[in-house]
Amino acid sequence: MHALHDGKFKSLEEIAVQIREDILKMLIKAGSGHSAGSLGLADIFTAFYFHILNHNPKKPNWKNRDRLILSNGHVCPARYAAMAHAGYFPKSELLTLRKLGSRLQGHPELQCLPGVESTSGPLGEGSSQAAGLAYAAKMDEAKWRVYCLMSDGELQEGQTWEALMFAAKYKLTNCTFIIDRNNIQIEGHTETVMPLEPLVEKFKAFGLHVEECAGNDIRDFVNAIERAKEISEKPTVIVAHTIPGKGIDFMENKFEWHGKIPVGAEGRKALAEIRTLQGKIKSEHE
Repeated sequence: MHALHDGKFKSLEEIAVQIREDILKMLIKAGSGHSAGSLGLADIFTAFYFHILNHNPKKPNWKNRDRLILSNGHVCPARYAAMAHAGYFPKSELLTLRKLGSRLQGHPELQCLPGVESTSGPLGEGSSQAAGLAYAAKMDEAKWRVYCLMSDGELQEGQTWEALMFAAKYKLTNCTFIIDRNNIQIEGHTETVMPLEPLVEKFKAFGLHVEECAGNDIRDFVNAIERAKEISEKPTVIVAHTIPGKGIDFMENKFEWHGKIPVGAEGRKALAEIRTLQGKIKSEHE
């Protein structure tokens, strides 16, 4: 991974806001989907596809590529948008989200879209998939890394903790788990539905190294990834604190937008806010 100099950082910020606009357009066109988490993860997916991952959009099955497992598959609009901007498929295809016969289903399907590493939908499974891939890579002495993006809500699933124990036992230092700590799930706030804290202490007790960062600050997230790569004795969990609905004032931090899309006047207002943000970021970078 190359150093994130100021010019690259500014470029990534601009890409992230473009991805947010595409997410909104996709969801509005589809008429269904998950807004809050998708918008909240635009910065992290931008960092992955345009700075962190060792990958080749023209050769999506390249054997030496890094593997990005998306466990919380319902936020796939953010991944799809990032992949399209990276060159995996035409941006025009984004508007087929959730349509019959589309490669861009509401939860990613392994056999549908080159570049998607796993089928996801049932929460809690991605951590096991990632640990298995990392274990295989270690057995083969392969150099590629595994990154697993997970929701905080799915930490309420027991399978997640079994996978983390496995990763710790086999010292899967080639695997980094990223927790989207946005504090919401479909029924409310995580600490109301099923409290998760103290998360950092729990991860440490399970034998993992823990980093925390601001998930909507691309530079902070990239630095956390860099620190994780320096840990040689245990796998790392990055608790990335994000704002659900990031960029849309009336959505931010509201769990009601977990599985809801803006329609009509709300949709127009959301797009207007993103375009205002685009102009602000562009002027700051001039």
